[in-house]
Amino acid sequence: MQFKSKASLKRWSVVLVMPWFAAGCASVAPGLHFNTKQQTSGYSASNQAGAAGNEAVDAVLKPITPQLVKAERELREKQVSQDISKLLDKPAPYTIDSGDVLSIVVWDHPELSNSATVAAGGPVGIGADASTSAATAPPAGFIVDHEGMIQFPYAGPLKVAGMTQDQARNMLATKLSKFLKQPRVTLRVQSFRSKRVYVDGEVKNPGLQAINDIPMTLVEALNRAGGVLPTGDQSQVVVNRNGVNYHVNLPQLVQRGVNPGSIMLTNGDVVRVRSRDESKVFVSGEVVSPRALPMYNGRLTLNEALGESGGVNPLSGDGSQIYVVRKNGADQVVYQLDGRAPGALAMAEGFELAPKDVVYVAATPLANWHRSISLLLPGALSSAVGAAQPAR
Repeated sequence: MQFKSKASLKRWSVVLVMPWFAAGCASVAPGLHFNTKQQTSGYSASNQAGAAGNEAVDAVLKPITPQLVKAERELREKQVSQDISKLLDKPAPYTIDSGDVLSIVVWDHPELSNSATVAAGGPVGIGADASTSAATAPPAGFIVDHEGMIQFPYAGPLKVAGMTQDQARNMLATKLSKFLKQPRVTLRVQSFRSKRVYVDGEVKNPGLQAINDIPMTLVEALNRAGGVLPTGDQSQVVVNRNGVNYHVNLPQLVQRGVNPGSIMLTNGDVVRVRSRDESKVFVSGEVVSPRALPMYNGRLTLNEALGESGGVNPLSGDGSQIYVVRKNGADQVVYQLDGRAPGALAMAEGFELAPKDVVYVAATPLANWHRSISLLLPGALSSAVGAAQPAR
């Protein structure tokens, strides 16, 4: 057989290769493939396992139906979040402890009030409380030592650690009553330096926050730190107490009628607000703009993920093969949505994604076939199309 031109040769080459290659292109075409015969028992990633020489990975393939969306919603509602009952408490009066600076005034006895162990303007520490700046030292006062004691004239050593201001004032007045007639005493904490919490993560002003006479709730600590940044995930607030992490989902607490202000912080607690980037959903395959999407306070639906990615590519995407790959412990679950089915958009809006989910849109058989031919014969299709066009 003789060919009159190179264009004829290319055209005949493509024609001869197409029948041979079309028979096997369905099994070797690039893309994600599932064996629909195993939808109830799972599928085997035999292609990937054969290429890598490893064992096949089994996963369960579940179609997304209204019944599945309803079951998933009920399961989320029944799921019991981490027990944070140890963090819930009622506000209690501030108790004095080691490091606090007390201001004590005995009425009509200025000589006692001026006998403070710290001179006015003396250094008692930086950052005494939330209202004290690093450049301003607190006024004169009595420092509670490491044993929780203070020294006061006539009364001698007094153990005030663990007492409220009222309890310490009454005790001091009782001691002084042996030497003074009906002493009137005013005692208050001048500088709060004994109890602190640390706020870290996606807040405006991370750092130490002193616990003072205002109850230190979780909301109070976040507000003192300047609030949560737009990049922070309010559903991922971690409170570390004595080495134990408690995960707090603020929007979920409000939804369940639990006041976040009832979460009381104690000395040594560490609060960390995680970034939204730590809980991402990955959208790939035949979408207009494949990307990694952060969740909004722990929530993102399949419809929102597809919308943020520009939707299914109208040129190459197969709307009937929209998959959500999720790792559930040691197992993998793959959910499939047929976007062409009636009510598919409603099901996609009701199907909530989980962190680290992978949303994949498969390509159409024609797109897979075109890519396979292009890999085998680069430029063959474009040359054949050019040769088939009539000369002008």
